[in-house]
Amino acid sequence: MRVTILTQYYPPEIGAPQRRLAQLVEGLIARGHEVIVLTAMPNYPTGKIFAGYGGFAREEKGEGARMLRTFIYPTQSAGLGKRLANYFSFVVSSLLVGLVQLPRCDYVLTESPPLFLGITGFFLSRAKRAKWIFNVSDLWPESAVRIGVLGPGRGLRVSEWLEQFCYEHAWLVSGQSTSILENIRARFPNTRAYLFSNGVNTAQFSPAFRNEKFRAYGDGARPIALYAGLHGLAQGLTQILDAAKLLGDRLPVEIFFLGAGPTKRALIDQARAQNLTRAHFLESVVAEEMPAWVASADIALVTLKDFIPGAVPSKMYEAMASGAAVLLVASGEPADIVKKYDAGLVVAPNDVQGLAHALETLARDAKLRKRFGENGRRAAEEHFERRAIVERFVEYLEREMGD
Repeated sequence: MRVTILTQYYPPEIGAPQRRLAQLVEGLIARGHEVIVLTAMPNYPTGKIFAGYGGFAREEKGEGARMLRTFIYPTQSAGLGKRLANYFSFVVSSLLVGLVQLPRCDYVLTESPPLFLGITGFFLSRAKRAKWIFNVSDLWPESAVRIGVLGPGRGLRVSEWLEQFCYEHAWLVSGQSTSILENIRARFPNTRAYLFSNGVNTAQFSPAFRNEKFRAYGDGARPIALYAGLHGLAQGLTQILDAAKLLGDRLPVEIFFLGAGPTKRALIDQARAQNLTRAHFLESVVAEEMPAWVASADIALVTLKDFIPGAVPSKMYEAMASGAAVLLVASGEPADIVKKYDAGLVVAPNDVQGLAHALETLARDAKLRKRFGENGRRAAEEHFERRAIVERFVEYLEREMGD
């Protein structure tokens, strides 16, 4: 097969889509298929083009795949205007470069969000006579409405129209969670859908990588609670600081925030204003270092600001695979998973008192943390191994290529 992956986000950036798509590329190449990745100049989540990149377009080789990188307006701002400039700069540049440089192929897989990239995916699939796969990792625009980024008006109506257009014109809609597919099938029953679920590479994320990552911080006497990932609007990280403030001197953990994003500066200011001396902020690390940080935590914090339909954070799977006790602030499918496999404690979004109580419970009970960590690791190996998930998806595409 000849497959084009169209995505705004890809390594050397770190993040859930980047890891998932890189593993898909590896799986395709391992089975002898040709892959081209059409992606942006790396800039996420810092909002600055990485050193060594730039210009309108460039080509490189990456782990056996041909890589086409195109211009993007980089920003870390959460403001709507700059976000739209970020999205549409890549929509336009990737379409222009793709029309000229992409050969004919069998499949074009488009990663969404951003939803607007569906414009490029549709036109490229038609131009290259390829089956179009629209891969949904978050339900947009519904998620944007939930977190307050998008409100009633023309922008929402246009986004809803584009969402419907993508679902109805894609050969296949793949989704990262069961609830995403249920949502799409309920609204668009004629859409062909496939569960390409999130998961984790259990060889990369493992308790075996636990070390003394946090020795240089705090007093070393308290358990470590770690949030690792994007500091964005959807994560609702102020809940963690609010719980720490509520506990005050009784806070029995050292809390670490590892990563970057548009809300990080505000979080640092909040922690300083509230004199939260046990809240520490660390800069982003390269993808290769992340497993050791997660495995070195006693408690893995996974938070969402509110109920977001279909959202199942991939960092939850990584925490489970790493043997850390999960403290999940979410409802819906991710809460069901943590409860089903007895991998941690679940708190409803915005229940600050519940979050404070859960922090205390996990911090003071090492046996409970051990039980949750062992259960999570077992579940990751048996049910959420990403290599097996990728292999099943590639086999599906192989069977369906002539359809």
